[in-house]
Amino acid sequence: MLLYHGSNVAVKKPEIIIGIRGLDFGNGFYTTSNYDQALRFTENVVQRKKEGQRTVSTYEMDEKEIFSKCSYIKFEKADEKWLDFVAQNRTNTYIGKKYDLVIGAVANDTVYNVINLYLNGTYTKSETLRRLKVRNLFDQWTFCTDKSIEFLKFCRAEII
Repeated sequence: MLLYHGSNVAVKKPEIIIGIRGLDFGNGFYTTSNYDQALRFTENVVQRKKEGQRTVSTYEMDEKEIFSKCSYIKFEKADEKWLDFVAQNRTNTYIGKKYDLVIGAVANDTVYNVINLYLNGTYTKSETLRRLKVRNLFDQWTFCTDKSIEFLKFCRAEII
C-alpha cells in the first residue's frame, strides 16, 4: 500500500509530530492513501510555516504486517465513536487507550469547520453527524509510535 505525506519539505525519515494544537488523532505522523489530499495539505503547510516548497513524500507499507504487529484502531466511517475520538484529541482531553496506529476519516477544511462548530457548542452531536454524512471524507493513517513508523518505507519525494 502507498501512503502520502504533504509538507513543505521531503520527509525521508518520518517522526512523531508533537502538536502544539490538538490534532484529529493526537500526536503522530499523519499520512493518507489519497495523493490529492496530501497535495492539498502541502499548501496549508507552506502557508503556515512561510518557508519551503510544496512537497509530497511517498511511502510503502505492508498492511498485513503492521496490523499483525501493532495495536491499532480503524474507524470505518465518521460516526459517533469517530467524532468522540476526534473531539477529545482536538481538545487534548483524550485519556483512552494509546494505539500504535489510528486510521479513519480526515477532517479536511470543510469537515474541520463542522467539527469546530460542534466543539464550540453551535451544533449538537446529532447535527454534526448529519452534516458529516454528506461529505466525501478521505482517510488518514496516523502513526503514533516509533514502533509503527518503522513499517513506513520511504519511496520518493515530489516537489510541486
